[in-house]
Amino acid sequence: MSSDLHVYVPTGHSTEDSDHRQFGQRYYEYLDNFRLPDGPIFLKICGESACSGISNDYISVSLYSSYKTDDTRNPRRFSYSYSRIICELRNFNQVLAKKFGAAVVSLEHRYYGKSSPFKSLTTENLKFLSSKQALGALNLKLNRSNAENPWFVFGVSYPGALSAWFRLKFPHLTCGSLASSAVVLAVYNFTEFDQQIGESAGPECKAVLQEVTKHVEERLTKNEKALKTLFGAAELKIDGDFLYFLADAAVIAFQYGNPDKLCSPMIEAKKAGEDLVNAYATYVKEYYVGSFGANVQTYNQQHLKNTAVAGDTADRLWWFQVCSEVAFFQVAPANDSIRSSRIDTRHVYKYHLDLCKNVFGEGIYPDVVATNIYYGGTNIAGSKIVFTNGSQDPWRHASKQISSPDSESSCLPISSLVIIADMELICEAVPNLL
Repeated sequence: MSSDLHVYVPTGHSTEDSDHRQFGQRYYEYLDNFRLPDGPIFLKICGESACSGISNDYISVSLYSSYKTDDTRNPRRFSYSYSRIICELRNFNQVLAKKFGAAVVSLEHRYYGKSSPFKSLTTENLKFLSSKQALGALNLKLNRSNAENPWFVFGVSYPGALSAWFRLKFPHLTCGSLASSAVVLAVYNFTEFDQQIGESAGPECKAVLQEVTKHVEERLTKNEKALKTLFGAAELKIDGDFLYFLADAAVIAFQYGNPDKLCSPMIEAKKAGEDLVNAYATYVKEYYVGSFGANVQTYNQQHLKNTAVAGDTADRLWWFQVCSEVAFFQVAPANDSIRSSRIDTRHVYKYHLDLCKNVFGEGIYPDVVATNIYYGGTNIAGSKIVFTNGSQDPWRHASKQISSPDSESSCLPISSLVIIADMELICEAVPNLL
């Protein structure tokens, strides 16, 4: 991992921006495998968190075959540790760097980590936090490099969308893009997210989780304090925050490929006639908070109001992007939902809109129509973009899953449960773009 480097960029990149101040945006370089003088340069886009550098470990491509299920007819048999997934995501660029003799450059997203243009994260100061401004910084970094080497862009999830969008908007600067689980479609009512969780859970587990939600809603009206204390979340005074916390706890088991961590104990508890709410509370505290490392404070709107730059600011920053640009409001479908119907935008419980107003004030609203017009949504017109999506990843419903016949881009469906792609397929695709 290289030491911190900084490129000084304008606070605002648009020609319409009147703020001409500059700030230091952190980036890293990894050159151990770089083939001089004409080796490619891989730009690894950091997203909605601090960018801690580029690991110099190597992982054999053959290890990534473990991302496939051992029985594609029963994806619930797939199990993979979250910590190892994160480790291999960080090292994935080095696998390809070694294979292609590439340098790796990683730029921290503006506002996140140590790349804040302001000393306070008030709503007014967040006006330069957007995907467009992030792409402007990437454009400036590549233009200043003065290198004629081919640049290839990588990203996963929101950075995956940035990777595709950068190739779309600046095709003259890159030779191609890998957009893994790239959420290129801004969605207001993202009901497909919950529907995918139900599909991935299977009928038996889904029914148990729906029963848990029913009992939780009943107990919430009778003894709110006792219920929230049971889950170790007494500080979540707003019921919607608490219900969102419980919904995410279930999601993570499927999104990161560990369905048995949730479904097995819950189904066993049901068969044994045990209290399902107690059983779910055990899973939340031991796995979601304990093993996975979730922080209850992430769901606390009081925490999201904190405008200090010190500490973990990613929660407030990402919610601002959600509230102002992309939405991805994970709401309960009208019928057969797992998450509580009180997490909604359509009825009396307008949880997401209330959060946006409470945390950021009046006038902050996600114009998803404008976002999708600007980038094209799933009809993105960029060329030489490889989209990859896990078959059980709920975020795939905001990504491009079908190749367009009139486009030079391609979609690679992956027989995997999680948010990352099969490296063997990617290693076959990348040389065609370099």
